[in-house]
Amino acid sequence: MQVNILPFGVLKDWLGSTTLELPEGATVARLLRHLASNASRVPASTWASIAVSVNAEYAQPAHVLRDGDEVGLLPPVSGGDGSPADRVRKAKPPTAVTLTRQPIDSTHLVASAKQGEDGAVVVFDGIVRNNSRGRQTIHLDYEAYEEMARKQMHALGDEARHRFKVRHVIIVHRLGRLTVGETSVLIIVASAHRAEAYEASRFLIDTLKRTVPIWKRETFADGAVWSDGEPFPEGIAIQSEEAPNAS
Repeated sequence: MQVNILPFGVLKDWLGSTTLELPEGATVARLLRHLASNASRVPASTWASIAVSVNAEYAQPAHVLRDGDEVGLLPPVSGGDGSPADRVRKAKPPTAVTLTRQPIDSTHLVASAKQGEDGAVVVFDGIVRNNSRGRQTIHLDYEAYEEMARKQMHALGDEARHRFKVRHVIIVHRLGRLTVGETSVLIIVASAHRAEAYEASRFLIDTLKRTVPIWKRETFADGAVWSDGEPFPEGIAIQSEEAPNAS
């Protein structure tokens, strides 16, 4: 059978997209062992820090693959036409998510979130700063596994609404190249009460940074690197005892 391999972030630099022939009944674990034994450029430690998706859903090593499956290799992470604000205003769903390559208009998005029953709107506006770890930042480039990222963002927004009893969640993330001062991610939470809105906002950005497949490449005055992401949560990451040893 054939499976399509779709690496992201730094793994894309090392592996590139490809199609592999595997025996019927092969698992994610077997695929990873095959890749590790044939990809000498990839450090052995990398295999212990990634997550794997099958057809845009997180998968564990025991998952049995089928012919035509799309397997995403996801290093630790750091979702059309019209503006993000236009799309949110048209839809008005309880959870609204957008991936965009256009500048994010936070003023219009915040205005679109407010309704008469709200007592608070909490906004997290993540912006590109001019330095990182003592190095001057020139620009950032964001890429995503877009189909999967949208699913994860929707699920995350719905979880926040139900867990914290807030009325409305908006999540917008930029892709492509961003310069200093531009908004990379905007999270808006509308709620009857401020405490729940604050808690939901913190939960959303912290969890998004660990679970949604979006990666950041930082270009500095003296070079460029893929940003080290936070470790995946338990249940998503490939466990160290399950990771293949590179030959």
